[in-house]
Amino acid sequence: MNKPVSPRWSIPRGVWILGFVSMLMDISSEMIHSLLPLFLVGTLGISVLAVGIIEGLAEATALIVKVFSGVLSDYLGRRKGLAVLGYALGACTKPLFAVASGAGLVVAARLLDRVGKGIRGAPRDALVADLAPPEVRGAAFGLRQSLDTVGAFVGPLLAVGLMLAWGNDYRAVFWCAVVPGMLAVALLLFGVREPAPRPGEARTNPIRRDNLRRLGAAYWWVVGIGAIFTLARFSEAFLVLRAQQSGVAVALVPLVMVAMNLVYAGSAYPFGWLSDRMSHASLLALGLVMLIAADLVLAAATALWPLLAGVALWGLHMGMTQGLLATMVADTAPPDLRGTAYGFFNLVSGVAMLAASGLAGWLWDQHGPQTSFHAGAVYAFIALLGLTVRWRHLAGEPKPRLR
Repeated sequence: MNKPVSPRWSIPRGVWILGFVSMLMDISSEMIHSLLPLFLVGTLGISVLAVGIIEGLAEATALIVKVFSGVLSDYLGRRKGLAVLGYALGACTKPLFAVASGAGLVVAARLLDRVGKGIRGAPRDALVADLAPPEVRGAAFGLRQSLDTVGAFVGPLLAVGLMLAWGNDYRAVFWCAVVPGMLAVALLLFGVREPAPRPGEARTNPIRRDNLRRLGAAYWWVVGIGAIFTLARFSEAFLVLRAQQSGVAVALVPLVMVAMNLVYAGSAYPFGWLSDRMSHASLLALGLVMLIAADLVLAAATALWPLLAGVALWGLHMGMTQGLLATMVADTAPPDLRGTAYGFFNLVSGVAMLAASGLAGWLWDQHGPQTSFHAGAVYAFIALLGLTVRWRHLAGEPKPRLR
């Protein structure tokens, strides 16, 4: 009797390469982003509220742009070209952080970098869904997310080492971030071959009314869930600022992001694999429980170890939910509208990110960091109650599945 093939090894080569592309770009981005809040507040004198607005606007910009790139990728029937363009734009913005002498250029570079992320995001996710067979789709998204997140903790580690070696020279670290970004573009350009369009498949405007109607109620429910999760989880820049506010040395602050992303990377593939085998609703609920715990620990943390425990819980929440939500979009959207589906999903999440980060920054400035994290816990708890009610309504079954 033949042994079943492990999902890890049945994942297509193109998905692995896309994961390594994401990893290299995340190394580049996180070398900068793990230090950027400190650079803005400590060196340029920007308020925490302004940082919250900048971060929310930057992430919202990326997510909103994904609508247009996703729609365009469906209309063209091709994903790779847009992904290459987005990664190339992200790589080309890295030198701007190094040469910036004021807040204006830093903000412009941050927004342009996120535009690049927006251009590549929906086509790349749709390309993963196109490449991966349905039976291993959760594992494929989990794998890509794990490799992406490896870059998200390697980048801050490199930033810590270089800051210690070069006496807190932000600009030198920013220059070094250019190299992995360029490598990511080269790997995508020469390493990934996207599936050929199906013969005789007609292309129509993806946002025509009749096409949008094909994105049914199950898909829009996933969009709503994604927005609720984003509202409950504001920008990770606040984790960095919480570490600094707790008295962690500046050069060691990026270790906070290392801890979070180490847990995130280690948990994303196992939970992606698990999502192919269990109720999506149960996994989403467990992810919200982890977020509530993370917020409460971070609100109470006054030293490094409790702080690291809180960010580890935050990373576990991310590992449980981010690949799962991407899988749910792929499962509920027609194959020829996947780019558009990811685009709208991220548009709604982008608006939620802007609102959540702005509110968290205002609460931080007016009432202190504990209030920001307590508010996140309250909202996550409300989201958990809403998910429970929806779970029961969906079913009339003992074990409803959101699949």
